[in-house]
Amino acid sequence: MACSSEVQIDVEKLFSLDPYLKDYEKEITRRTEVFKQMLELFKKVEGGIENVSLGYKSFGVHVQPDNGIEWLEWAPGARGVYLRGEFNNWEKQQYRFQKLDFGRWKLTLPPTNDGECPIRHNSLMKLVIETPSGELVDRLSPWATYVVCTNVPVFDHCFWNPPESERYQFKHPRPPKPTRLRIYETHVGISSWEGKVASYKWFTHQVIPRIAKLGYNSIQLMAIMEHAYYASFGYQVTSFYAASSRYGNPEELKELVDVAHSYGIIVLLDIVHSHASQNTVDGLNQFDGTTSCYFHDGGRGTHDLWNSRLFNYTEFEVLRFLLSNLRWWIEEYHFDGYRFDGITSMIYHSHGMGHGFSGSYEEYFGMNTDVDSLIYLTLSNYMLHNLYPFVITIAEEVSGMPALCRPVEEGGNGFDYRLGMAIPDLWIKLLKTTSDENWNMGHIVHTLTNTRYGEKTIAYTESHDQALVGDKTIAFWLMDKDMYTSMSIFSPPNLVIDRGIALHKMLRLLTLAIGGQGYLNFMGNEFGHPEWLDFPRRGNNESYHYARRQWNLVDDTTLKYRFLNNFDAAMLHLEEQYNWLDYAPNFISRKDEGDKVIVFEIRNDLVFVFNFHQSKSYTDYKIGVQNPGIYKVILDADSEEFGGHKRLDVSTEYHTFPEPWDGRENHMYIYLPSRTAFVLHKER
Repeated sequence: MACSSEVQIDVEKLFSLDPYLKDYEKEITRRTEVFKQMLELFKKVEGGIENVSLGYKSFGVHVQPDNGIEWLEWAPGARGVYLRGEFNNWEKQQYRFQKLDFGRWKLTLPPTNDGECPIRHNSLMKLVIETPSGELVDRLSPWATYVVCTNVPVFDHCFWNPPESERYQFKHPRPPKPTRLRIYETHVGISSWEGKVASYKWFTHQVIPRIAKLGYNSIQLMAIMEHAYYASFGYQVTSFYAASSRYGNPEELKELVDVAHSYGIIVLLDIVHSHASQNTVDGLNQFDGTTSCYFHDGGRGTHDLWNSRLFNYTEFEVLRFLLSNLRWWIEEYHFDGYRFDGITSMIYHSHGMGHGFSGSYEEYFGMNTDVDSLIYLTLSNYMLHNLYPFVITIAEEVSGMPALCRPVEEGGNGFDYRLGMAIPDLWIKLLKTTSDENWNMGHIVHTLTNTRYGEKTIAYTESHDQALVGDKTIAFWLMDKDMYTSMSIFSPPNLVIDRGIALHKMLRLLTLAIGGQGYLNFMGNEFGHPEWLDFPRRGNNESYHYARRQWNLVDDTTLKYRFLNNFDAAMLHLEEQYNWLDYAPNFISRKDEGDKVIVFEIRNDLVFVFNFHQSKSYTDYKIGVQNPGIYKVILDADSEEFGGHKRLDVSTEYHTFPEPWDGRENHMYIYLPSRTAFVLHKER
């Protein structure tokens, strides 16, 4: 499917979904016109966005059919550009690029006398930029596809040109595009139980099988785009086209994606186009010797809180660089989509800092909105969804920008999903500040279901954010130091552990059931991984002790971590079987503050029951159901295999009675143990 520069946009569908947007029709229409003008500009200059976004085919270093080299760079502020490396004993000014129009520089190197490429595979090299002041400074090509750190803490461009026999050949087709995302958020480097940087190979053969067994159908890979500082968690990107060399080489990343596909799992890349590292010698900053080039100059080009640079989304070559980057990871590595990081920072001039969004539409359509960034995101989604129908895009966005996840053809910004970032905040706040007996059932349900109509949400109880040092995971908030002494099945009964295991399961099931149209979990949190996540840095004496995942804990049958792991798998496989993420809750029939009970139905044949009361169990508890029939328990969080007390008899049949209750046409009586949850299904 090709991209058209004459896209038809009908905003009336948008207004029918959200009538409040009608008051801002003028601004919405203005934004759509700017978007269409950019498409027209792309068409006029280079034949369309489809051609503009193929920049990786011409920019950077390319081996020609005769084994010669063609190298193209954009460095508008430079007085000169040179190439040096191992191939010429690091001579600074031997190979000078020719200056072209529009700030471009080109170098042509013929093949050697014996017909070989003049730069050997795996050899190191750098660009040398002559700055406006005449200084010669080392830089890396922004288009470098592989960079490595050798003897000094600075990355070099490593020329990746393996012989055909050593290039990975993809063996498996992409899995069908899932309509219900169950995402395993993960980081290759910390995926080993050992205190070291794990490899692509390790992750491929040791972790992917675990993910598949649990029932996840999507992997979200973090920190793949190269970043010089490991402890940045991949959010200070230095080389946007380079797969991080600290885990292995590009061919091994291709194998990882391909093996995931063999399990029917799609792979999403955590893409960081919201900002870039401040690094100069191995980053984009001051690439051409000026403080602009890829970024805004002055204050608009710097993120003070993150200490990073901000892209100039109005610059044609910057748009080429970023749009091409999106296509590169799909074409070269077969990624299936993206989780766009830092969207709130992009789309507001304030970057969302110190801004408690109230929900007022004036905040979305006023002067604080950075329309240039918003248009870039719209262009990205339009291009991706038209060129690659299988692609999925997710926005990490906290303000609630309307229409962010509506199609571009309706005047929206084109994302498929947004992250439900209020949900983990809810759970952490409750665990930190509110005793169990004061949990408000209505507030919990409202927060979980408070999403924009017609826009899909990825729900989660916790992500990597809550696992980082300085915060705590839900398991740690629940059980803390008791996890070190009482997680053995041989330990004496412990009320803290008992409560922690029970609530860990309940919070996840409730979030998965009604929080959105997708679900996400961070690696290891499914089994209540103890301790926090902390990368090696000066503050911890460069220790890897907390930069790992302790799979040995969940694999040990004498420890209780496996109970949480079992439950995670059971609820995900149940969703796979009954596909409720495709549906909004049909009816939430009970939010009882006194009993601490929540009851709701999905598709009228699945009934979810939660009793958050810390001590009260209820016999013959009356609940409403819509469809008459016989119901049976299909998931019981209190089951022994999930570390529960097996208080339910799952063979019991529950018969309905034709009398309305809680707004439903029928009712039935159930036994409802304290602090547990279960799911009923209408058998016949």
